[in-house]
Amino acid sequence: MTTLTQASKQWSSRPADERFLSLTALNDFTHNVRATSKARQISSRGLTAIPVDGDHKALQVVGPSGARVDVTNWSFGQLAARAGAPAGYLRSLPAPMAADCINFGLQHEREIEDVGVLLTAAPDGGLARLAAVTGPQYGRIWNSQITGALVDRFGDGITGDFRVPGEFGKAVEVSKENTTLYASDRDMFVFLADEHNRIEIPNRRDGKSGSMARGFFVWNSEVGSSTLGISTFLFDYVCCNRIVWGANNVSEIKIRHTGGATDRWLQEVVPAIETYASGSTQGIVHAIEDARGRRVDNVAEFLSKRFSRAQSSAIMAAHMADEGRPIETLWDCATGITGYARGIAHQDARVAVEREAGKLLETA
Repeated sequence: MTTLTQASKQWSSRPADERFLSLTALNDFTHNVRATSKARQISSRGLTAIPVDGDHKALQVVGPSGARVDVTNWSFGQLAARAGAPAGYLRSLPAPMAADCINFGLQHEREIEDVGVLLTAAPDGGLARLAAVTGPQYGRIWNSQITGALVDRFGDGITGDFRVPGEFGKAVEVSKENTTLYASDRDMFVFLADEHNRIEIPNRRDGKSGSMARGFFVWNSEVGSSTLGISTFLFDYVCCNRIVWGANNVSEIKIRHTGGATDRWLQEVVPAIETYASGSTQGIVHAIEDARGRRVDNVAEFLSKRFSRAQSSAIMAAHMADEGRPIETLWDCATGITGYARGIAHQDARVAVEREAGKLLETA
């Protein structure tokens, strides 16, 4: 078993205006962002950075039409990358010098290329904002496409089976302080769980039975700050600061925002959400029971086909520490792998190892 901290990081960092009390409210927000956004392809030489009068640090961008737009912190970094200049250094310069560096890079140093620009309306009715400057191969998946699909399958996220998780397994009224529904004009993150229809697992740990709930994360950025992804898992409970404890059978799909991203979203993620929403827990129980019944005769050899010798030894040691006995079955291997993963500090590496545990159960 392991802990998942992705939702906790969102919980600890999101301001109040990026927290939502229902999936429908989140969906309304993302659809409004899309309705007030304009995406287009233009030549990189059609962009010109200019300093803002009276502000030695602020920049604006002028497009082919001559209209000025404000620049966000994120799009400034993307614009600097397109110009071949280090964003951190440019931020330390006075605005006129930073503008000159960007313009020189766009106009003279770099090859001409089409770039994707995303303009969003300012919340105060001021100038439009340049929200993203992406490369010619970028394939945008709108946050509203994802939230719309989630609402279609899970309703408002507070009254159905899959909803904002409770605290230590007990349902709570959803508030800004405990919600797991987040979005901004840059990205989104959703965590829903079915803690009512728990899966009873006999002889789960140390000879004792127990139960697990189903949960999933979905995340995306329509400005290029992250991939699109969905992670599904079983778990014990979620605490007040939204850490997922006792997670197992972690599976993950990630889709980079390339030209075929929209097609892959339709082909991979939407069916995964649909299957997870309507899937019977009986299939999970059978997979676990099958794994429990499949003995592994040579554990070291079995693990060495998937992990290094040092990792295999650490996995066997982790199972011994957690269960008080050596690995005997396929389920024991999955338990040992997730136990070993708990000690991996880097999140991506930890999830990659946890996925191997999930694959073992899928093949049971």
